[in-house]
Amino acid sequence: MTTTVAARETSTAQRTVLIGQRLTRRFGERLAVDDVSFSIAAGETYGLLGPNGAGKTTTIRMVCGLLRPDAGMVAVDGRRGRAARALIGYVPQDIALYPDLTARENLAFFGRLYGLSSRRLARRVDEVLELVDLRDRRDDRIEDMSGGMRRRLNIGAGLVHSPNLLVLDEPTVGVDPQSRHAIMTSVRAFGAEGMAVLYTTHYMEEAERLCDRIGIIDRGRLVAEGTRRELVARVGQHDRIDLVVTGDVEALVLACRTVPGVQAADRTGDGIQLVVQAGNKVLPRLLAVTEGIEAVVRSIEVVEPDLESVFLHLTGTALRE
Repeated sequence: MTTTVAARETSTAQRTVLIGQRLTRRFGERLAVDDVSFSIAAGETYGLLGPNGAGKTTTIRMVCGLLRPDAGMVAVDGRRGRAARALIGYVPQDIALYPDLTARENLAFFGRLYGLSSRRLARRVDEVLELVDLRDRRDDRIEDMSGGMRRRLNIGAGLVHSPNLLVLDEPTVGVDPQSRHAIMTSVRAFGAEGMAVLYTTHYMEEAERLCDRIGIIDRGRLVAEGTRRELVARVGQHDRIDLVVTGDVEALVLACRTVPGVQAADRTGDGIQLVVQAGNKVLPRLLAVTEGIEAVVRSIEVVEPDLESVFLHLTGTALRE
């Protein structure tokens, strides 16, 4: 199996950091994760989304080596087992810090667990404190910090050993908007520096802004995977164009229905609503058909489908339900 991993890595333009292959896990009679496979490249942020109970947490625990799969395998940079776990930084949803220790002491503790030497550990603790913007709070105890600061240091604890793969399980839950923005800015920086990131969230806008690719898991199975645009195309979602029109609206509705790429055109209270394929391409054709019709287009809005509509279509539920 290791040979297969190496072959896949060398065949891709970017180094493949994580491979999860046919992961399966049961709890008694319940099949929690069913034959799930995905990969993450260096510098890529991969979002794993799913309703509550869909299998996200079980999948993450298998990736991190906290739970043994009944079938399938996990490799990180071609390594498996304990060697793979050493290359992972895991940031759980719950704060995994010692409240009576300072920020510096917490990072030093986790660094020693990963076997960092004294000289390297001291340097790395300072680097991580700078990275999570807590250098001036390095001697404050965790119990005296705000929730947002604790979240940022929680991420820092997963970074102290310079992992190849960072796993973030809902890192912005319960934080203020300023801290949430700081965390998202940091995650973007991790990808820019070449780190592979596995990210789960209950906030769809985070997935849209941060993730290069997204996997949607439902009832234990990976039901869709791809970029935002690929997911939208896969489920047949279309753009919407809203026209505010005065004059002979009915004549313009009939003309719009003849335009290639228009799936539907219906009159609304103040104009026309159209369902189209590739709205920006169809728009010039729509404007062309207004010639010769006694109607004036006062405003135009092109609305692209978002991940929320794709997620709802695939799982039958909103992300936060």
